[in-house]
Amino acid sequence: MPINPRRDPADDGLLIIGLVGQAGSGKTTVARALERDGAVVIDADALGRDIVNDDPDVRAALAAEYGDDVYASSGLDRARVGAVVFRDAAARERLNRLVHPRIVDRVRARLNALRERGFRGTVAVDAALLLDWGFERECDRVIAVVAPRPAQLERLRAQRGWSADDAGLRLGVQRSAAALSAAADVTLDNAGRLEDLERHAREAVRRLRDAMQHRKGHDAAPC
Repeated sequence: MPINPRRDPADDGLLIIGLVGQAGSGKTTVARALERDGAVVIDADALGRDIVNDDPDVRAALAAEYGDDVYASSGLDRARVGAVVFRDAAARERLNRLVHPRIVDRVRARLNALRERGFRGTVAVDAALLLDWGFERECDRVIAVVAPRPAQLERLRAQRGWSADDAGLRLGVQRSAAALSAAADVTLDNAGRLEDLERHAREAVRRLRDAMQHRKGHDAAPC
């Protein structure tokens, strides 16, 4: 059973699914599969990239810490900042305090915009640090995606060009797969084919949606 609370039952028509998983777990693959099924995906990492490039206060703070040349025409040199923050806990904490509250604010704004335009359906909040933010309390359910460590390392090497040492540093500051599973309502094990992972993700969301509709119908039944 999940160890953290979820949002109170709501009549806003949204099924808010928090997607969590370590780097290389296949979390983004799950998000894309749900999106093809009609879900709206809110990508926290994409929001973070926008913030570090577009928010003037964030740009000023990062330029002051890392030097004006940390920004190029293409935006923040994320590799340069990452090389520091994954080895320096204090620097990582400063970055998190600067950026993470702004990401959460933008996620909430996206959810409110969906409500205002009358969207009724599944919203997947793809956020590796969702539990660190306590945002599971604003979700209906949480799905964790886990994978064998060798498969994660190979994906990170092939997709992001990370060495084993780089991947180890980054994975070492993330919650363990066991901790993510313990905090989730559903765990998807990405130990096989991607098409199997996608199918299991769709099935899990259908089960969660059906269970919530059944609960709402039961709650609405006359005594």
